[in-house]
Amino acid sequence: MDSDQLRRRTKEFARRIVKLVAALPNDRRGDVIGSQVLKSGTSIGANYREALRASSKKHFISILQIVLREADETHYWLEILSESGIVKAEQLKDLTDECYQLIAIFASTIKTAKSGPEILNLKS
Repeated sequence: MDSDQLRRRTKEFARRIVKLVAALPNDRRGDVIGSQVLKSGTSIGANYREALRASSKKHFISILQIVLREADETHYWLEILSESGIVKAEQLKDLTDECYQLIAIFASTIKTAKSGPEILNLKS
C-alpha cells in the first residue's frame, strides 16, 4: 500500500469515527468515551500526514510511533464501547477490524523503517 492509499484510508477511518461519535448516546458515557475515541481516532490520519513530512528517518519513526499509539488507543475505546453495551459489537465489527489492520500496517512500517536504509524522499 502506498502513502496516498494509506492517507485516504486513514482519512476514511477518521470520517467513520466522527460518524460513530455523532451516533453515541447523548449522556455522560457517550460524551466522555466519544471525546476520547474522537481524539485518538481522528489523530491517526493527521499524525500520519505529519510523518510523511518528516525531516529525517528518526523523525519519521517517532511520528509513526505516535500514530501506532493513537491507533491502539482507538482500538481500546472501540472495545469499551462494545463491551459496555453502549454500541452493539456487530455494529462496531468493521470499524474495529479496520483499526486492527491499521495497527498492523503501522507496526510493520515502523519495523521496516527501523531496519531499512535512511529514507530520503519522505514528502509524498
